[in-house]
Amino acid sequence: MVQRLRVRYAKRGRLRFTSHRDISRAVERAVRRADIPVAFSAGFSPHPKISYAGAAPTGVASEAEYLEIGVSRHCDPQRLRADLDASLPPGLDVLDVVEARAGGLADRLEGSTWELRLPGADPEEATGAVEKFLAAGHVEVERLTKKGMRRFDARQAVRSVAVTDGSERTAGQEPGPPCVILRMVVRHETPAVRPDDVLMGLRLVAGFAPPSPPEVTRLAQGPLDATTGEPADPFDLDRAGGDL
Repeated sequence: MVQRLRVRYAKRGRLRFTSHRDISRAVERAVRRADIPVAFSAGFSPHPKISYAGAAPTGVASEAEYLEIGVSRHCDPQRLRADLDASLPPGLDVLDVVEARAGGLADRLEGSTWELRLPGADPEEATGAVEKFLAAGHVEVERLTKKGMRRFDARQAVRSVAVTDGSERTAGQEPGPPCVILRMVVRHETPAVRPDDVLMGLRLVAGFAPPSPPEVTRLAQGPLDATTGEPADPFDLDRAGGDL
């Protein structure tokens, strides 16, 4: 392996329901179609050197998914971006590619910004529930994991939550049906606190239960900026040629 390339891609539309395993298969097929000189591991069962960091759950759309590809000869990042994007199915869209510098990509992914659209939810009820959640010192929730039922705190990982009214309004028409948008920044911890865990916390502290399933999108993930509290671009260090 002579070069590592870091890829940011989006998971949109119907492909948000695609499992991580199916996405990895689609990426491997796209790498072959694009004739990318991917490097392989040694041993009796060589595997392409493609690794993933911070993958979003199945059913969640994302504008900030990350993977890393090791290649056997030097590649131009922008050419690889165009070739890989053209070889992937619509809905898996390559947004950026940079050459990796020293340091691990996964270590830079400290937090995520999530957007939750809650059709039919009442904005005042949502605002009150968020205020109670943020005021709580500890909000314990349960989730079934591969290791069985786990109980953990859903509050401490949440850096911020903002509530906006997402009702559609067109000039000359009446306001659309109620819709709430929650925009939250969540720190990556173990176990990971997911948007549905926060919704469960809102139900526990305030009885807030949206009438329909949320539409969840990850907008960003990266190192948490100490000033803004938001995730920064994890590729900034690669572009600058530095490290953490």
